[in-house]
Amino acid sequence: MEHEKRYFVLIGTMIAQIGLGTLYTWSMFNKPLGHLHHWSIEQVALSFSITSFALAVSTLFSGKLQELFGAKKVVAFCGIVLGIGLIMAARMDSLDALYIFAGVVVGAADGIAYMLTLTNCIQWFPDKKGLIAGLSIGCYGVGSLIFKYINSYFLKSFGVKSAFLYWGICAFALVFIGALLLKDAKVDIKSEMSNSKESIREYNRAELFKSPQAYLLFIAFLASCLGGLYVIGVAKNVGTQLAHLNAANAGTAIVIVAIFNTVGRFVLGSLSDKMSRTKVSAIAFAIIAVSSSIVLFVQLNFIWFLISVGGIAFAFGGNLTIFPTIVGEYFGLKNSSKNYGIIYQGFGIGGLLGGVIARMMDGLRPTFYLVLAMSIIAFIIMLLIKVPKEKTQIANMRQK
Repeated sequence: MEHEKRYFVLIGTMIAQIGLGTLYTWSMFNKPLGHLHHWSIEQVALSFSITSFALAVSTLFSGKLQELFGAKKVVAFCGIVLGIGLIMAARMDSLDALYIFAGVVVGAADGIAYMLTLTNCIQWFPDKKGLIAGLSIGCYGVGSLIFKYINSYFLKSFGVKSAFLYWGICAFALVFIGALLLKDAKVDIKSEMSNSKESIREYNRAELFKSPQAYLLFIAFLASCLGGLYVIGVAKNVGTQLAHLNAANAGTAIVIVAIFNTVGRFVLGSLSDKMSRTKVSAIAFAIIAVSSSIVLFVQLNFIWFLISVGGIAFAFGGNLTIFPTIVGEYFGLKNSSKNYGIIYQGFGIGGLLGGVIARMMDGLRPTFYLVLAMSIIAFIIMLLIKVPKEKTQIANMRQK
């Protein structure tokens, strides 16, 4: 019976992740929202930077909230808050209010529900961690891709205020319905030990901070998010400024990035169940290094442009799928939401870092140099990193 329940949890997780992923269509609203309130696009766009940062920070609290209230109640409440935040976004008359509702409130609701549904679902499938993470996070990407067209229709047909209203209702419905199918996973330690070559030592947050592997994984994850989030934000600008494409051709990068990002989650997630997850991640970082090198050192035309931004998006999506499973294998599944929440702070920092460097250096290229350097460092980390010694010793004892 418990075996059958986990598939309902998977379906609920996928539905909720589609609703949560709609957040990544925000850039479509920058211009119309700016026109509505006579704000600059830069002022409106800052709200999404705040959203990304709030999303990352909020993941730190998902594990504790699940312990207190359970996955179903927390995710359902996040769905309500997410819907209200989006509906209210277009009705805010001041930038400060926009930053609070569309930034902090929406970001926190999205981040808590994202982390909780993902890690809870992985706990239900300790035998298929990579595939399940790929399906879950892949649906987040699918939500972004589908709602690029749905929200575009809302904007053209009903205007920006009504578009936010309908978007908020859709996001709420998807997350709330998905939450109704959720059930808290009970991590079966003995079962996991028998099905894993790793030890099942469960690290708490204090012990995580004492592990060198945690810091190495954080650096690598930050490197992936730096490249991926930066490309998501500036793909069209790379096309017009560096590849010298017209706006229409450069705009195709938005769709290419969304597609490759989603495909990477499914492909690399599934592949990580068949070979070493750290080696699959190393391959992803090699792709980021090659792709950023193309941007920096190759005379970009339309094809090279799509290959470069698509490659970074593909690898970024794959790493988003692989890293939660690596954290679970290295530090245990019981506290995976809390522990991955620490590593996930690289998402918020990486998202802010790319834009800050571009603004300070007044150009796109400097950030890509940093992406190249950090992807090479991350590639080396993922090739050489080993399971914590204590876990290896326990695994060896079990084999004897």
